[in-house]
Amino acid sequence: MILLPKLRQCRRCPRIVAYIEQLPAKKGYDRSDYHNAPVAGFGDSAARVWLLGLAPGAHGANRSGRPFTGDGAGDFMYPLLYQAGFSNQPQASHSDDGLCLYDLYISNAVKCVPPGNKPTAEEFANCLAFMEQEWRCLKQVRVIIALGRDAFMSALRMLRRNGLVNRLADYPFGHDVCYPLPNGQWLLGSYHTSRYNVQTGRIDAESFMQVLQHAQRLRENG
Repeated sequence: MILLPKLRQCRRCPRIVAYIEQLPAKKGYDRSDYHNAPVAGFGDSAARVWLLGLAPGAHGANRSGRPFTGDGAGDFMYPLLYQAGFSNQPQASHSDDGLCLYDLYISNAVKCVPPGNKPTAEEFANCLAFMEQEWRCLKQVRVIIALGRDAFMSALRMLRRNGLVNRLADYPFGHDVCYPLPNGQWLLGSYHTSRYNVQTGRIDAESFMQVLQHAQRLRENG
């Protein structure tokens, strides 16, 4: 895990803070079972692949305190990460389940759960500094996989702020689209692994594995 100073205490987004304070617990749980705070990234700090999601799920990462843990998106994704050799086990149920990631780091563009899972432009901007800190700490990263257009655009804004991207329009989002960056890294797009996208067929195991295998080729050969 990469330690981000002041992340846990962050209260920059009033709308999100108010939402978390009144969010009812999922059936079978109590609010005391919930993390209900900014969710830090998870994985190998020497990773060459960084998987960037949108934001914690209300009853997934916001409850468990670990990205993509305890919700449908993670239930779909973690078995495939295991199959691709990025983890030691296929299941992710809670933060102390023994899961380890290999050559992979996972975090979100927005660190707190937003109402309706839709962060505002201001909320994306408020979290950009935390994402940039992660990027700077991940010194071995060669591939950034951005899940969904919003995470992809947030990554582009971070890269533009650091002089690696000029016009955002030159980098249209798509599934398995790949762009080389001037610093030797690659930005790789993927449809999000949300339950909705899986149920509607927008993404399936084969198409997500395609992205993971693409990332593996890029990290090794560029």
